[in-house]
Amino acid sequence: MCDLLVIGGLGVDVRVRVPRLPLPVVDSVTVDPIELRVGNTGAGLVFAAHALGLRVTVVDTVGVDPAGAVVRAALAGTDVRAILADDPAGTRRSVNLVDPTGRRMSLYDPRDSDGPPPFTAAQVAELVRDATHVHLSIMGWVRELLPDLGDVLGEGVGTSTDLHDWDGRDAYHRRFADVAELVLVSGAALGDRAAAVAGTLAPRPVLVTRGADGADLYLGGGVQRIPAAVPPGPVIDTNGAGDAFAAGVIAARSRGATWAEAAGYASRVAAAACTHDGMQYPPNLLPHP
Repeated sequence: MCDLLVIGGLGVDVRVRVPRLPLPVVDSVTVDPIELRVGNTGAGLVFAAHALGLRVTVVDTVGVDPAGAVVRAALAGTDVRAILADDPAGTRRSVNLVDPTGRRMSLYDPRDSDGPPPFTAAQVAELVRDATHVHLSIMGWVRELLPDLGDVLGEGVGTSTDLHDWDGRDAYHRRFADVAELVLVSGAALGDRAAAVAGTLAPRPVLVTRGADGADLYLGGGVQRIPAAVPPGPVIDTNGAGDAFAAGVIAARSRGATWAEAAGYASRVAAAACTHDGMQYPPNLLPHP
């Protein structure tokens, strides 16, 4: 039995520190050493949840390429159970531009192949039945299995998804929202429509994250402001902060916290994550409930 099953979302990040965002249009910019390390949303959730003491399983595709070797090596250094299929399209990757304040811009290459899902619905359903909570990353192969997983996902298991910069209209993201108990979404593209979009997802709780401005919890027809926590040190890297926030919510809920309590704790987790370079967190960096 595991506390958290993460379905999809593994990849690598190419982190580039830049003098400012947006970048000036020039021929070249000298930057600090460019690093390749494990990243993307699924990895961010996996490593944060693991750091918070949860028993984690992840199932996904990874390329047989140097980027895939980075992912496999990072997972091998933990007791996370990893069930990986070889992806002929290669490993997903992002180029993340990070300015001196920790703000970032991500250029995402999903590497989605046109083939059938690498796992059958029956294989994934077996993993779901062995989990207390399931997080659905918005990968193409995961979306293909959603119609066949609906029943098993509703059998008493907690579920969540992070729609990232969803605009509230794109039908691709809506498919994930419709099967999840908890929906997380960035407020970046929602603007002043956040409340209306959250209303279409009721009665499920919706957490609209707003980075350094905290988050809004929509629950039971109302909204509660969740203030951002003060980072316990200098902000170094905001990559993975949203994933750490999601891990904090899941961890707190698994220990009996209310939605508001869980969101408040998650803010502290996300703030601490921002003080570390990368998603492989050292012991005791992320606060435990």
